[in-house]
Amino acid sequence: MTSPGEAWQTAETVSLLEAFVSLRSVDEAAAFLRDLCTLRELEEITQRWAVVRLLDQGMSYREIAERTGSSTATVTRINQWRQHGTGGYQMMLERLAGGKS
Repeated sequence: MTSPGEAWQTAETVSLLEAFVSLRSVDEAAAFLRDLCTLRELEEITQRWAVVRLLDQGMSYREIAERTGSSTATVTRINQWRQHGTGGYQMMLERLAGGKS
């Protein structure tokens, strides 16, 4: 049973997460995401990840907005999730940097 804050984790969501975990390479991830998402959805996800990485580098909201094409409001929302979310952004930043997690 999921708590009210975790209501987004349905059986279908868990199935999708399991599919992500089973991917074995960048090429497999690219093929799966390209079939799963529209180009616009991929652009939006890519833009969000770019914002997270630039926030992690300490760049200003305005500079991030200019560089990525995101609004400063979007940068602010992403930073709120980065600081007060589930820790997923930080986990991936550390993992890709060769750190812990």
